[in-house]
Amino acid sequence: MKILITGGCGFIGSNLIRHLLTSSDHRIVNVDKLTYAGNPNSLADLADDVRYTFCQLDIADLQAMRGVFAQHRPDAVMHLAAESHVDRSIDGPAAFIQTNIVGTFQLLTAAAEYHQGLASERAPSFRFLHVSTDEVYGALGATGEFSESTPYDPHSPYSATKAASDHLARAWKTTYNLPVIVTNCSNNYGPYQFPEKLLPLMIIKALGEQELPVYGKGENIRDWLYVLDHARALCSVLENGRVGQTYNIGGDSQRRNIDLVRSVCGILDELHPRRSGRYEELITFVPDRPGHDFRYAIDSTKIRSELGWRPQFDLETSLRHTVRWYLTHRDWWQAILDGNYQLQRLGQVSKADPS
Repeated sequence: MKILITGGCGFIGSNLIRHLLTSSDHRIVNVDKLTYAGNPNSLADLADDVRYTFCQLDIADLQAMRGVFAQHRPDAVMHLAAESHVDRSIDGPAAFIQTNIVGTFQLLTAAAEYHQGLASERAPSFRFLHVSTDEVYGALGATGEFSESTPYDPHSPYSATKAASDHLARAWKTTYNLPVIVTNCSNNYGPYQFPEKLLPLMIIKALGEQELPVYGKGENIRDWLYVLDHARALCSVLENGRVGQTYNIGGDSQRRNIDLVRSVCGILDELHPRRSGRYEELITFVPDRPGHDFRYAIDSTKIRSELGWRPQFDLETSLRHTVRWYLTHRDWWQAILDGNYQLQRLGQVSKADPS
C-alpha cells in the first residue's frame, strides 16, 4: 500500500512513518511544509530508503496537492499536518486557521477529486484518515470520559480549528462520498516531540538548571498516550476501521500535570543527578494560561471492541524511555534551540491579536 502522510516530519508523523516502515512493506509519501515544528532531522536516516519519499509542500496549496495525488497515486491518506500547540494558538491564531482549516479543506478537495477519478477496482479500498485531538470536546469535571458521541465544545483557537477540520472531513464523506475516518486522541508523548510541549520542555529545562514552570497549581489532568501506541492505533484504524466512523484513542493513563512533572524529575534524579539537590526543587508555579481546560479523559471502548487495539506501553516505563531518549539525543533538540525557539513561554495574553 502507498500511503500519503501529511505532517510526517512532525512529532506523531515521524514516529508513525518509522512504525510503518519497520512493521510493514508500505511505501510512504511524506508531505510537510516544514514550519517551525516540522523537523527533517527526525527522519534523516530514512532519506535513502526507496520506500520513502519526501515532498516539501503546503497542504493549503490546492494545485500542489493535486500534483502530489497525480504523481504518487496513493492508496490512502493519513492527514496529520496541523498547527498543534494551544499556547502558540493564543498568540497567533491566524496560522492555525490557515493550516488546520484552510489546509484541510484544500487537501480534502484534492483527495475527493482524486478518489472520484480512481478506477473502479481501486476506489472502494481508498481511505482518508483524519487525525484529530480530544481537545475538541472541551473540558471534563472530576468524573466522566470523552466518547465518540460527546458534543464538541472547543475552548482555544487550536481546538476550535481542529473541531472545524473534523467537521469538514465528515462533511466530505457525506457530501462527496470521500471514504473518511476520524480519530481523536489524548495527549501524546515520546521521542522527537518539539520542545514547547510539556514533557520535553520540563526535561530540557531541568538539564539546563532552569526553573520548571507549571501552570496554576498543576492540578489539570490529562490522559497520556505513548506515541508508538498511537501509531499502532492509526494503522489499525486505517486497515480495519469503518468508513464514516470516529474512533477515540486514549492511553488509560490520567495524571495531574504536577504529578507527571515530579515523575520526570524523579527519573532525572536517577539517570542524570544534579550536582546538588533534586530536580523537583526547580518546579515553579506560574499564572495559568487563558481557558485552560481542567481535565481530559478518553473512553477507548470502541476501538478496543471493534479493532482489538489497546495500549501496550505503560506510562511509567515509557516515561523513563522518553527521558532517556532526550538525554541521549541532545544534538536533535539542541539544533532546535539554536534556532528561533529557546524554551520561552507562549500564550500569556488574555486576548490574542487576530492578525
